[in-house]
Amino acid sequence: MATYRDIYAAATADPERFWGEQAALVDWIKKPEQILDSSRAPFYRWYPDATLNTCYNALDRHVIDGHADRTALIYDSAVTGAQRTYTYAQLLEEVAAFAGVLGALGVTKGDRVIVYMPMIPEAVVGMLACARIGAVHSVVFGGFAPAELAVRIDDAQPKVVLTASCGIEPNRVIAYKPMLDAALELAEHQPTAVVLKQRPEVSADLREGRDFDWDLLAKAGRTDPAGCVEVAATDPLYILYTSGTTGKPKGIVRDNGGHAVAMAWSLPNIYGCSAG
Repeated sequence: MATYRDIYAAATADPERFWGEQAALVDWIKKPEQILDSSRAPFYRWYPDATLNTCYNALDRHVIDGHADRTALIYDSAVTGAQRTYTYAQLLEEVAAFAGVLGALGVTKGDRVIVYMPMIPEAVVGMLACARIGAVHSVVFGGFAPAELAVRIDDAQPKVVLTASCGIEPNRVIAYKPMLDAALELAEHQPTAVVLKQRPEVSADLREGRDFDWDLLAKAGRTDPAGCVEVAATDPLYILYTSGTTGKPKGIVRDNGGHAVAMAWSLPNIYGCSAG
């Protein structure tokens, strides 16, 4: 078994060759012929001529390969004691249905969606649903103050915001909807829709015409699930904002191809190799 030092040495000695080999771990729609575009260094682009779908690589291919009944996601909350387990087939059904919901709300390839949620399974469903239709998600820490959330809304300009009625901490319950409403009053950009997951601890009021109940839409979405949209490897997958402690928060963009290869490589190698 290769040690971490061996792998690191190979990756640094010839990055293009190393990551070209690792690209075989991903299911591409169009396989890359060029591994690295360094024509605008230091703004490098990986797999510039390739196409794929991140959600397909996370879910569909495992179902197709016969792993539909294997566990894909385990939710085990130390705070509430709630537990849920999803197989690949179950998670794919949830994601495809919610991707259909996003499409019905007008979200298309390249549109942004903000995920302002606690760490519940619906947050994962929302992120993968965005990837499925080529939308770009941006996770904003649940419970962020309205002013901080408004800055990120104005920068990302999301078509839809995904949220929940509350987040739960060991000593308190934090209502999210009032903070989201306050943020939207501060923001210049206004999303066309807010989709909210009601949690038993807090029930949030929904604004007619803009706000929608997550469970009701997800149920309706099962009748028209969305398929995977082909995107360029260099198309953005998500935006993650810096803290803003030294100025205006800056959006860091992660693309689909480089992210998929890094994830496909890292799981078996980082957790399976010897430290040396």
